[in-house]
This record gives sequence, structure tokens and C-alpha cells, in this order.
Amino acid sequence: MWPCLDKAICSSIRGMAEPMFAEYIGKFQIQSIEFETLLLGTLSPKLYGIKVHETNENEIVMETAIKWAGNPNIVLILRLFSLQIRIQLVDLQIFAAPRVALKPLVPAFPCFTNIVVSLLEKPHVDFGMKILGGDIMSIPGLYQFVQETIRKQVSNLYLWPHVLEIPILDASVAATKRPVGILHVNVVKALKLSKMDLLGTSDPYVKLSLSGERLPSKKTTVKMNNLNPIWNEKFKLIVKDPESQVLQLQVYDWDKVGGHDRLGMQLVPLKVLTPYETKELTLDLLKNTNTNINEYQNKKPRGQLVVELKFTPFREESSKFSSQLDGCGSMVSRDERDLQDDCVGGAGLLSVKIQGATSVEGKRHSNPYAVMHFRGEKKKTKMVKKCRDPVWNEDFEFMLEEPPLGEKIHIEVRSRRSSRFSFFSKESLGHVEINLGDVVHNGRINTKYHLINSRHGMIHVQIKWTVA
Repeated sequence: MWPCLDKAICSSIRGMAEPMFAEYIGKFQIQSIEFETLLLGTLSPKLYGIKVHETNENEIVMETAIKWAGNPNIVLILRLFSLQIRIQLVDLQIFAAPRVALKPLVPAFPCFTNIVVSLLEKPHVDFGMKILGGDIMSIPGLYQFVQETIRKQVSNLYLWPHVLEIPILDASVAATKRPVGILHVNVVKALKLSKMDLLGTSDPYVKLSLSGERLPSKKTTVKMNNLNPIWNEKFKLIVKDPESQVLQLQVYDWDKVGGHDRLGMQLVPLKVLTPYETKELTLDLLKNTNTNINEYQNKKPRGQLVVELKFTPFREESSKFSSQLDGCGSMVSRDERDLQDDCVGGAGLLSVKIQGATSVEGKRHSNPYAVMHFRGEKKKTKMVKKCRDPVWNEDFEFMLEEPPLGEKIHIEVRSRRSSRFSFFSKESLGHVEINLGDVVHNGRINTKYHLINSRHGMIHVQIKWTVA
């Protein structure tokens, strides 16, 4: 990692030094100050012991002792009157006790986006300085003055809680999409659908889904023997990127035997929607949206589909979309926002992240996985073989019409043999029930729970309630 850190730290040093140098331009007949060379060299710092702090956040925090006797190439050019003075830093040594945080943790290599560094105590910095080939640090009194000045300056910049943040991974590459709102879809009706059955009718239903999601498509009911069906059925879809996601609508003819024939389809980019406003669309159905609309197979009339769409950002995201409401950047009225803030009720998204467990051990085997029960739904994490401290980091989402006040989520850690055809193939390693009332009122909890019926087992769960 040292070459990457070398480049990042040097870039940070240049950025901080330029305004400092600018303050002296014009003073004392100084014409310019700039780095001729700024490289930290090939020798990386040495670490002497690491202490890792356990937190509930999505990060790794470490404290260490560090020593760096490097071979940097740092040369400063000072133009004074008509002279060009070359200042070189030599024999640099640094002793420090930094706190290093790798955050946030992401699924892309190297698994974190930033290195955040701060100092727990004043560092010791030792170096020589050559000007015009002579070591000026041998001047009596100057060495001690420079040492103390540097320690004070570095302490002011990076002594805790001040930090140095070094970007490692581009945020746009590492970011995992999280829900930002709800798409309300009302499938109203269809007009003049194609005849697919022998009796000159069809049995239509509509499938709808959002691009970029692996969730199963939602479906309307089937309207038997009807070419002009009326549904008026409403659905809610979780939106993660309204600028790029597309709503896909497909009309099928239901058949009792064999596959269902597609009567037509259409796409609606979410970016055409204005947040909080309902938009009614009458869509001409096409054979295939991947082909040119002027081609023969899309010239044939296939009927129309009427839908009503409304995108509602979550409260915490609403400010990001306020500029999209109209050309003047108008927003939801203050009275409406205040009324929303006073209400706990309303539809929302319950996000559950099962991060991992510690000290879970079965009597016969330890291949742990977590099973979550909520409102009749059952969801599972992956199984981690031969492990007492599994890490899952799996997310589960529930679209709810009202806040889950007075409700609980039941999470059980289980172990399963690799071969299912054996006695004692499954066993429970402990369970916990989490009251969701605290989540609704606080918005978010991030806690480790002791597992019931487990001697030392704990499970780390993060739950968030977001209101639309």
C-alpha cells in the first residue's frame, strides 16, 4: 500500500502547503516558494504492535506505534531577489502513535474507501535541512526551535480529534446502493389488448419490476376473458437510484397449461417523474423495447396500458430531490414537512442488516447461519462453515404500510451439517427477539445482543426505519 499512500500523502501536503506559501509571497522580497520534488521514498513506515478497537460502526479502528526512518526526496525552491535558494530535507525520522480508522467498509477491494488518521500524542520528528549544500540545523538553538515548532503545527492539524483523511477507493465505485424512496404504482387498466385465445379473448395480467433489482416481479390479478381489463391495483417498489432505474411493465396472457404469452411491454424511466407528484401515463404496448419502434413488429397495435406513478423520497433523502420539483427549486411546504415530522405513522421501509455473531458453537457442528422471522416472512443468511464468529453482512428489507410499533423480529442462529441426510442435521445456537418500537422512535439501532439459550453467543444487528 505504501506507493498509494506516498502519492496520497504528498498530494495532501501540497494542498496544505500552497496557501501557507502564498502568505509569504511579496513579503521579505520573496517571489515564489514551491516544491521542486516531493516524494516520500521507497522505505515504508514500520509498525510496532497493533491494538484493534471493536465498534458498532461499519469500520475498523486500530492504534499502533509507528517508526519511520525513510529516504524521502523533498526539495523546496525559494526565489528571493534574483537568487534561487534550494532547501533539501535529509535524514528524516518520525516516531508517532496514530489512531487509524478504515471506513466505511465496502464489498469492493481493498474493502474500505478511506484511511482516517489522527495522533494520540505529539509526535517526535527529527531531520536535517541543507541550504546551498550546508546543514543549517547545526546552528545553535535553531534545531530545538524548529523541532518544537513542527510538533506544535502537526499537533494542531492531526492531534485527536483532528484527522487526516486519505481517500483510497473512489466513492462512486465502492458505494452500495441503498433505498432512497418508494415508487407508488397504480395499474389502472388496459385498452384494446391483442386476442390470444381461440375464442378471441385474452386472460391478461401485469408484471412490474424495477431495473437493477433481483427481487421477484410483482403481479396484478388475472382478468379472465377481457381485452379491456380494469385493475386499479396498487403496488410499492423500493427505489435506489431514480436517475438510472427504469420501471418495466409487461402484460401477459395467462394460460392454464404451458407458458404465458406476452401481449406487450413498456418501460418508464423514473427520472421523468417529479417527486411527490402523481403522473398518469397511457403507454402504447410494444412487442420488445430493445428493438426500434419503427420496425415491423412494433408497428402492430398491441393495446395500451394506463398507470399512475408517484415517487416519494424518504424524509432523509427529500432535500436531495428538492431541486427536481420545478425549475425554481420549489420544495414541499414547511407546514407539510412539519406535519410529517410530527407523525410517526405512514408507510416506510424497515431495513435489517445481520452483520455477524460471536462465540456461537454447536454441540455437534458449527456451521452457523441466521434465520429471521417477521410478519410471517422467513429470511436466511448464508451459512459459514466451521466458524464460531461468522460474518454475514446481509441486508433484508420490508415495505410496510404502517410503522411496526409493538412488533418484534425473531432472529435465530442455527447450524446445519453439510450433508442434509444425517441425524442431528440442524441445531439451534441461540435466538433473540428485538422490539421494533425503539427502532421506530429512534430511527435506527445498531446493537449487539446476547443470544438466549447460548452460553456466550452474541449477534450484531442493525435495524433502520425510514419513513416515506
